[in-house]
Amino acid sequence: MSERSERVMEGGASHEGTAERKRGGRLSEQTPPPPPVLVTRRLAPGVIERLTARHAVTCHDSDQAMARADLLAAVRGRRAVLTTLDDRVDGEFLDAAGPSLEIVANHAVGHHNIDLAACAERGVLVSNTPGVLTTATADMAWALLLAATRRLGEGERLLRSGSPWTWAPNFLLGMELAGTPLGVLGMGRIGQAVARRARAFDMPVSYHNRRELPPEQADGATWRRLEDLLAHSTVLVVTAPLSAATRHLLDARRLALLPRGAVVVSMTAGVVDEEALAAALESGALFAAAVDNFEHEPAVPSALLAQERAVLAPHLGSATVATRQAMGGLAVDNVLAVLGGGAPVTPVTV
Repeated sequence: MSERSERVMEGGASHEGTAERKRGGRLSEQTPPPPPVLVTRRLAPGVIERLTARHAVTCHDSDQAMARADLLAAVRGRRAVLTTLDDRVDGEFLDAAGPSLEIVANHAVGHHNIDLAACAERGVLVSNTPGVLTTATADMAWALLLAATRRLGEGERLLRSGSPWTWAPNFLLGMELAGTPLGVLGMGRIGQAVARRARAFDMPVSYHNRRELPPEQADGATWRRLEDLLAHSTVLVVTAPLSAATRHLLDARRLALLPRGAVVVSMTAGVVDEEALAAALESGALFAAAVDNFEHEPAVPSALLAQERAVLAPHLGSATVATRQAMGGLAVDNVLAVLGGGAPVTPVTV
């Protein structure tokens, strides 16, 4: 890590990462054990102070992810690492950290960046930050849904380009939502929040999960098999978590099951095949699509960038001050709990 991006903090005060000690009457440089906690990304305002009040912390003080080589060097000897989705936690990472590592606290509700089996094998605990980002992410899903169905991206690009335009009866016509069937793929906390918001638009809601929810959780939504859900969803919102079972679950074949002129809103990286989504837009099979989370971030497929009917956002689902503070706070809670001899507040298991 560069000197500019690395801070070593204890009780909120910076100090040097090397020390000089007398040994045998001579001064020699000796590298002390690293602070017990590594934070791999700059956190939201007011979050890290709770951690530095209790433990010495090395923070990668940048909005950019750590380079892999820097990350592997930095984790060595740590007791806790607070990671983000860009940090791959696998056997190589765990071997570099060594036997001192007790917890990987992921600053995300997802954990597809973490090899849970490898962590369990080495006795390393894993935690995430569920619940606290539900409202912000559901709101963002609806922002994207509205932008896609009402063609806001196209309209804004037209105005900013300076091209001449005039109101006309057929100008940038969008989709009416009242009475339009909404499908939710992945009816967890976020999916349920998306479904609740559909009431304001008088949209009937169906969903698909691995299993049907109790009526009080489904809240009037109808469970359907996946293929049946797709066939009945004029608007589909994807909130299912990424796993080996859901990767590219919506491929070209399944996207073709949607009604012609449907809209797809993807809030989870990797569940929708992005190339297949672009092809469905290009062919006119889909009216529009919106994506907030990409499989190979920050890269976005050029085929998707070329689609005028694609609304593309740079992973903004949880991007509110309050939510990012809550996520960081929960990740810190998990670190403090484990270093204090307890269990994570929100553990993730295999």
